[in-house]
Amino acid sequence: MTATAQPASVPLESLNDVHARLNPTRARVLRPATLDAACAAVRACAAARQPLIAAGARHAMGGQQFLDRGWVLDTAGLNGVLGFDDARGLLTVQAGIRWPAVLAWLAASADNSRGWTIRQKQTGADDFSLGGAAASNIHGRGLTYAPFVEDIEALTLIDAQGRLIEASRQQRPELFALAVGGYGLFGAIASLTLRLTPRQTLRREVSLARVGDLHAGFARAIAQGCTYGDFQFAIDPRSDDFLDLGVLSCYRPAPQAAASAPRHLQADDFARLLLLAHHDPSRAFTEYAGFYLATDGQHYASDAQQSGVYLDGYHAAVDRSLGHCGSEMITELYVPRAALAAFMACAADSLRRHRAQPIYGTVRLIERDPISVLAWAREDWACVIFNLHVRHDAQGVDAAAQAFRALIDEALRFGGSYYLTYHRWATRAQVEAAHPRLREFLRAKREYDPHGRWQSDWYRHHLALLQA
Repeated sequence: MTATAQPASVPLESLNDVHARLNPTRARVLRPATLDAACAAVRACAAARQPLIAAGARHAMGGQQFLDRGWVLDTAGLNGVLGFDDARGLLTVQAGIRWPAVLAWLAASADNSRGWTIRQKQTGADDFSLGGAAASNIHGRGLTYAPFVEDIEALTLIDAQGRLIEASRQQRPELFALAVGGYGLFGAIASLTLRLTPRQTLRREVSLARVGDLHAGFARAIAQGCTYGDFQFAIDPRSDDFLDLGVLSCYRPAPQAAASAPRHLQADDFARLLLLAHHDPSRAFTEYAGFYLATDGQHYASDAQQSGVYLDGYHAAVDRSLGHCGSEMITELYVPRAALAAFMACAADSLRRHRAQPIYGTVRLIERDPISVLAWAREDWACVIFNLHVRHDAQGVDAAAQAFRALIDEALRFGGSYYLTYHRWATRAQVEAAHPRLREFLRAKREYDPHGRWQSDWYRHHLALLQA
């Protein structure tokens, strides 16, 4: 429905997240085509005393972009470029714009005389909104980068009364620190100004490594000037290499080289590897590792190497082969870097004990986030991402929840944490141990939005959990 429709006339729609499809929701969707219409929609909800939440590309899996039986402000129509400062490397965009459109604009703009581009984005998929990236405070595979808050100069928010408010490190810094990584609870992000970086050519350096050598391997790569990197680990619980052997890929600036990557995985290759990971994970890893080792020495543009093929709806073929309905759910755990090898050994034992089925996993680095109130990067940590297969029946979902809670316990045992919004399966004790500023965050939420106009399923869940 358009944003001008009266609240009573907007029907409920069926919504779900794109990736895991474990958030079936019925909500009334407002689709403003302009910023004025978006503000008017929020004012209409405020007048009707109806809570709402903003949604972008709907990839998030924790329910922070949905409000069951409530209102969802779809930002897809707010997708323009608003301004560009070539001298300072600043780009202002509307919140609904997706990464491919940003990269295309920068590549085509005659005003971009210095070759500015983005510094980091989510990898593995591209069709994410930048408003969602800011609200979730995402990260990429930079070896020495803090989360996305470090790449944001300023925000414009739509507050609970439908007013536009500017927030930055200089102007309303408290609100800026709450809104970046605030999951839409301090207002809908209408626009954001990005800090860009010069585009570079990078040389990919690939090797097989063991997780026990990974801390030193990352440190060596950083000392040698590599700017990006990650480690894709073996996923077969039956193998001695499980969560131990992996492919270490790092990217070093090569200023004299031109981007040239003749070997790369196509969509059909990814589809085949994903299907294979469900049936023969050792073979899937062997083929994946073989491909990456063959790309050692290839050159990539610093922005292009962060893009990835995402197979929307790929799980239909997997479901047919498995004979049941399912998907992958992500979790991300954080541990001190020196404890990574010990944590991975414990995680391997835990996943085997719970008979979990990893489909994909990677290790990255993150630098401490000193800005955001609800900062998940509270220290310089190693980030460990697991994609586990989840059957879409009660027994399968319960088994996944138990497996994910066990992984969180292992991370906490090493003084670590977990990412708050991939799922809602953590216990109250786990939430409070991993995110000690959550109560402060919720108190600030009540101060900025005393009538609770901005709400989500994720927010309601955690509010009830902490009040229980």
